[in-house]
Amino acid sequence: MSFELTLPASEVSRLRSLQALGILCGFAAGAWLGAAEAPTKLVTIGVSPLVISLIMVVGVFLARWSVPALIRGTSHIRADVRQAPHLIVWAVLAGCLWAVANTMTIFAIRDIGLSVAFPLWNTNSLLGILWGFVLFNELRQAGWTRWFGVLGGALAMFLGATLLAITSSSQGPAVHAMRGISAALGAGALWGTMYIPYRKAYITGMNPLSFIAFFTIGELGMMTSLAVTYTGGPSSLWRELVGAKEVLFWLMLGGFIWVIGDVFQQYAAKYVGISRGIPLSNSNQLWGLLWGILVFSELHGRGASLYLQVIGGSLLMMLGAGAIALSSATGKEQLRWKEAAEREGRRYGVPSDYVEARMAGRQIVGEPKPTRSLWDWSLVVTATGIFLIFATMARVPQMSLHWGPAVALSAAMLVLLVVCGFALWRTTRFN
Repeated sequence: MSFELTLPASEVSRLRSLQALGILCGFAAGAWLGAAEAPTKLVTIGVSPLVISLIMVVGVFLARWSVPALIRGTSHIRADVRQAPHLIVWAVLAGCLWAVANTMTIFAIRDIGLSVAFPLWNTNSLLGILWGFVLFNELRQAGWTRWFGVLGGALAMFLGATLLAITSSSQGPAVHAMRGISAALGAGALWGTMYIPYRKAYITGMNPLSFIAFFTIGELGMMTSLAVTYTGGPSSLWRELVGAKEVLFWLMLGGFIWVIGDVFQQYAAKYVGISRGIPLSNSNQLWGLLWGILVFSELHGRGASLYLQVIGGSLLMMLGAGAIALSSATGKEQLRWKEAAEREGRRYGVPSDYVEARMAGRQIVGEPKPTRSLWDWSLVVTATGIFLIFATMARVPQMSLHWGPAVALSAAMLVLLVVCGFALWRTTRFN
């Protein structure tokens, strides 16, 4: 008998709603994560990759605390810490991995371009599938149809990445093409491993908004250490920051945009698992391609064959990701997820009612509703003020870009933000 048949009709309906919500979150994440990489094109006008990554992380840090404070308040963070304090360590570790991977993407974009680098580091979904299966019972008892979808999709993604790597090495700068490919693939490996703490947190009940608040402590600390070390010390880093003061706002804005996408990605990972949620959010590769080609004219003047290779490789990877994402979890597989959650709960002493309620997108019985305090509004006002200060110093970079496509892509992102945000609130109240 399937797992679904052992549940009341209301619970079966709830499960399907959460799966649909996770899929929607994955697509919304792709749009916003893709747009967040656009400011990294500033490397083409002489800004150090480490400065770009550091300032983006500063914007990320401000957003990861102010956005949760605005959505739900920070009282839920204290509640999550009381229930599962061990997850703080995992969140900080994930943040450290993210910081290193993000820095590698900046170098990759500089050496091989945004539209080619994106698909290469999006091989992170392959590792996500592996870790989901090995550690969290994803795809266990999923059936041959879904296994075929996942494995076939993984093969398509690999072939697409290979095509793009060949394109880059033959058409990109001869000296740095392989370095860029290595950086992009290395970022993918780190991000793929980073999803272990994600899933570990969510199957034991931590709210995604709580997770990212501690996650950002690790990423800011690691990124600051990298920047100070590789720029030659604090004084050298300060000189680079002062020299780039007119573009710091745009980089911080990129970090803020990234956080919006990452929030959606976190909810996708929670409700459809990392083996499906991550490939869905990797639709950011297509959005990155659109920003790179339409807004920044990245492949302008190249031959038609190069366009066909880049677009063909990207679409092949997207088809693979789609096949994986559409292989939705069956009732039997959901039962194996529950077993993994119970195992993690026993390991760390997390109450079972807390785990079950949070996996279903609900609060436990008797848990007070989250509220916004004066502290929460102070976080929002402070973060907004810092952004405004840097905005007064900002200048539009002197670089070639097309505003028409940029406005159209931004409008599409806002539509996804409203639709997905409303769906999250209506279905889970952002649990």
